[in-house]
Amino acid sequence: IIARGSGALNPEPMADFIDVFVLGDGEEDIHELIDTFRAAKGHGKKVLLRQLAVIPGVYVPSFYEVRYEAGGLIKGITPLEAEASPRIRRRIVSKLPPPPTRPVVPYIEVVHDRGMIEIQRGCSRGCRFCQAGMIYRPVRERPHAEVASAVGEIISNCGYDEIALVSLNTSDYAGIETLITELKRRYPDTALSLPSLRLDKSSVDLVRSLPTRSRTGLTFAPEAGSERLRAAINKALSEAGFLETVVTALERGWTGLKLYFMVGLPTETAEDVASIARLIEQASTEGRKATGKTPQLRVSISTFVPKPHTPFQWSPQEDLATINAKQELLRKSLSRRNVRLSWQDVRTSLLEAVLSRGDRRLGKVIYHAWKLGCRFDAWSDRFNFEHWTKAFAEAGLDPSFYAHRSRSPDEILPWSHIDCGITEEFLRRELANATKGITTPDCRTASCQGCGLAESGDCIGKTPA
Repeated sequence: IIARGSGALNPEPMADFIDVFVLGDGEEDIHELIDTFRAAKGHGKKVLLRQLAVIPGVYVPSFYEVRYEAGGLIKGITPLEAEASPRIRRRIVSKLPPPPTRPVVPYIEVVHDRGMIEIQRGCSRGCRFCQAGMIYRPVRERPHAEVASAVGEIISNCGYDEIALVSLNTSDYAGIETLITELKRRYPDTALSLPSLRLDKSSVDLVRSLPTRSRTGLTFAPEAGSERLRAAINKALSEAGFLETVVTALERGWTGLKLYFMVGLPTETAEDVASIARLIEQASTEGRKATGKTPQLRVSISTFVPKPHTPFQWSPQEDLATINAKQELLRKSLSRRNVRLSWQDVRTSLLEAVLSRGDRRLGKVIYHAWKLGCRFDAWSDRFNFEHWTKAFAEAGLDPSFYAHRSRSPDEILPWSHIDCGITEEFLRRELANATKGITTPDCRTASCQGCGLAESGDCIGKTPA
């Protein structure tokens, strides 16, 4: 049983159930895995695991022993086999290969019924809560000609009439305006969608340049209500800039916007939470002044979940009562008819934090919960928090130990033997900057910020400052 993906960069909660975790980009190591399977065929599982363990980026959890202190902290993570490396580094593909152009086409209606092309991988913005922005570094772009050719192949092979240009931050793709112009010229009957746009006027202009049938809506993520807290999380966005973007979007034809915010972020105060409501009120007021119409705003409130390999990996999640109180404050403050508010179940967020920062002892909890009937927990009608509470009790573990505890920078973390390429020194420095409200510039437009990738040779075209 093999697993990979972003969740595999803290593989420990699933260590009881997975034979092999493969870390990082898969375009190169998939061939090495297949060759190893062929060579080891008929020699038994242990021989296969030993041969897989020597492939860079491959982690075999059964080849490691985890020891714990009396209080539950990790005492050490020790390799048990000669093939097991003390530290497993994720694979990084320096040059993206051509994108797949023959994906399986579903024969039922699906939500994302479109062809998708990854135009770039990675993000250098450095939002301190965002795991994807850390673990998918460095930024690698596909050439315009390659993207344009792939669009034609997907249309020909699959019959799609809509193509999504996918990345973590599509606005940052070099020459995105030129690419869209070329795609419109070549494929005039094809709709284009641009997910993950930066919150500024240029993104509004970018979407406005799309064919009319491509304009399905605008979604922005300010994340925090106050400029102070946005600086702490390294989301460089002024209040004036946000309002200007909203007004620009409404003036250019959009009647509604979707906005994403978080509560429970590190250093957040009651004033920061109240600022979310004030910012939304201002957006509504300014939009009405500019257009004469009341804009329809859909506001989504999620709960901060600390993630491995981010500056906030040591930060606690706030307890259920505190998060509930913040959500209630926003519900009362945002009762306007033109604001549709949605929020995340805080109990779901608690489980996310536990599994995000958990160790391999959680395998017992997951197994107990499964035996109690926990299936498809992301569906609200199937989620049963009482089953999970019982599973923790049966395993003798406290979810607060994993979710609500602030961790020392010197603590051995469950993922301390997993190397995503970003150094702990950089993450500690970013955590200190968050506490001081100091922003870190984007290394694509400023000097190298010393995250560790340039020193290891994995960053493209950057040298350490």
